[in-house]
Amino acid sequence: MARQADRPDRQGTYLRVNGIRLHVVQEGPKEGHPVILLHGFPEFWYGWRHQIRPLAAAGFRVLAPDQRGYNRSEKPPGTASYTRDRLAEDVVGLLDTAGLERASVVGHDWGAAVAWHLAAAHPDRVARLVIINVPHPGVFQQHLRSSLGQLLKSWYIAFFQIPALPEWFSRLGSWRLLAGALTATSRPGTFSEEDLARYREAWSQPGACTAMLNWYRAAVREPVGNTSEARITAPTLVIWGARDQFLDQAMARPSAEAVDDGRLKIFPKATHWVHHEEVDRVNQLLLDFLGEG
Repeated sequence: MARQADRPDRQGTYLRVNGIRLHVVQEGPKEGHPVILLHGFPEFWYGWRHQIRPLAAAGFRVLAPDQRGYNRSEKPPGTASYTRDRLAEDVVGLLDTAGLERASVVGHDWGAAVAWHLAAAHPDRVARLVIINVPHPGVFQQHLRSSLGQLLKSWYIAFFQIPALPEWFSRLGSWRLLAGALTATSRPGTFSEEDLARYREAWSQPGACTAMLNWYRAAVREPVGNTSEARITAPTLVIWGARDQFLDQAMARPSAEAVDDGRLKIFPKATHWVHHEEVDRVNQLLLDFLGEG
């Protein structure tokens, strides 16, 4: 499939969603099947720059929000504003504001964690689900209890619980810590200097750094909840880069098996950032899978 030109200059709109203002990039025909793209940490809507136009050109109505706390979206204070329920309710609110009964949802990293929770808590709102490099929450909890390797890979989550210090470290050296989270854990050349400039601009938005870290702080403080064990009824495609430095590949297949209709595609040479590295192949998977609905 020929790659279509990216448009990193897209201008989004602001929508009132779940009591806050979200910045949302939209593209594609209004009557097209809706697809919501949920980015992870430390990205923003721009993390889907390679996917938005091909999906829209295929007739999908694409909505790519800056999730709460990120980039141009509102940044409510306190960790309680970033619980899994709140984050999933943002997606429900986005659907309601856009006048949509249900949509297909594609999530990566934290966006995938939100997508898992959304599909469990609000199954009637999710038509199809695509998960990129994040395990089903129940699989993750079980794996953490039995894998020292995964505990070591998740060291940064404990570091992020410290007040103020992670923010200070993150800002050092023109956001060296966050930029390194992208470049050091991806294939060489995946993120250009222009890309990193866009990310630095997003991280520099007032209150963004603390709000982004509050996702991790809320996750540690809140109870796991019943949805962590829920089977997912929406048809689900799990895409996994095998060289992920944050999450063990051993969780990929059990996650696909925690779904009534689950499929798994592993990219042996890709990392956590597989949708950036294997753009054409991932896009074709998305077009094929979402087009079945």
